[in-house]
Amino acid sequence: MSYEGKIRKWEDMKIGDTVSFTKTMTETDVIQWVGLTGDLNPIHIDREYAKTTRFGNVLVPGVLVLGLISKCMTDLTFGHVYANQSIKFLKPVFIGDTITAIGTIIEKIEEKNLVRVETKCVNQDGTLVMIGEGMEYILR
Repeated sequence: MSYEGKIRKWEDMKIGDTVSFTKTMTETDVIQWVGLTGDLNPIHIDREYAKTTRFGNVLVPGVLVLGLISKCMTDLTFGHVYANQSIKFLKPVFIGDTITAIGTIIEKIEEKNLVRVETKCVNQDGTLVMIGEGMEYILR
């Protein structure tokens, strides 16, 4: 596969560059996640158990939702390496919620070849469900 012209160059990355990715979370997504990770927390897979919690329903795993941010990091800095991510989970995400992940370059750290990215996810109502920062190491 040719990536010619797709790899983002340092000089082409600008503070304020923003990308987003939207996905409706499904039960299939959760089942696949549980199968891939082995995360058998009943809050994600057992409706009867979830009814007894303050949420009243199964939750989409927060780290699965965080995975949508990875798409934004890739689109912003295609061809480079994710260095770190901080995240704060603010609100629950339920099956059927439509989540938009958003990444915005907020700083370029020349001496370390790093790009700092504000990362967040909002649901279909515009409610902020997750916020954090990611860093991408730029290979140059």
